[in-house]
Amino acid sequence: NPIWNLRNLSTAFEMAAKGAFDIIHSHLDLWALFFQNLTKVPSIHTMHNPLYRTNADATKDDRLQLFTEEASCTNIVFISESARKLAMVDLPKSRVIYNGIDLEHFRFNKKGGEHFIWIARMNKHKGVENAIAVCERLNIKLLLAGRIDPTQQEYFEKVIKPHINKKIQYVGELKDSELSDFYGNAKALLYPIEWEEPFGLVVAEAMACGTPVIAYKRGSMEELVKNGESGFVIESDIEKLIEAMGKIDQIDRSAVRRQAKDNFSKERMVDEYEKLYYELCLKQK
Repeated sequence: NPIWNLRNLSTAFEMAAKGAFDIIHSHLDLWALFFQNLTKVPSIHTMHNPLYRTNADATKDDRLQLFTEEASCTNIVFISESARKLAMVDLPKSRVIYNGIDLEHFRFNKKGGEHFIWIARMNKHKGVENAIAVCERLNIKLLLAGRIDPTQQEYFEKVIKPHINKKIQYVGELKDSELSDFYGNAKALLYPIEWEEPFGLVVAEAMACGTPVIAYKRGSMEELVKNGESGFVIESDIEKLIEAMGKIDQIDRSAVRRQAKDNFSKERMVDEYEKLYYELCLKQK
């Protein structure tokens, strides 16, 4: 709710101006930049959403440049290098801090299974149609999971549901307690997305369970998945997808888990944010 976001931010910056906080850290994308000049307290803005105009095509969006030129602070954090590049504006104080996950919630499964999985919000841009198409062609089992927003219900009923059968199954929106088994029991996560995704938590979560990922080369996928080590990052082509699925048994699931631990733990994320906090506090002294 934009109104609720603006009210909360307004209150936070007013309190900061009275000395209540050392730093304000906003996860509301650009909204907090409206309030920069209310206080000299430094602020950080983590951009979780893309800063370009369409899902499919990345074109320069001048909104961020406009706001940062008028704001007193430009401590912008992007959740991937690709997201920073796609902003297409000069942000000298920006940096990249990857999202982190709680590795204890995702159990390692060294064996996996024989079926493939896809999980995300039910949306064409998330590549669900591509995952279905390739598994139908190969006649192999695919489990689909994820929330169906009300705006996507018609899409699901008309485009996805006709493909649901014994081989292609939709298991619904999973509880947190169900995710480890869903990821860990799979041969691989298929993530043939059709947009420049800034991060992709499901990729990190699957890898934490040792499950390799096959993703299209869009957005941050080349940063998250080491090609040939924790899965395959391929061109947006069904034939390439089939080829990668045929090679997935070459991937060492222990190495997949290790990469998730090294790069996407919540501890690493917290450490990097704390370093930024200390850096900004020292500059204020």
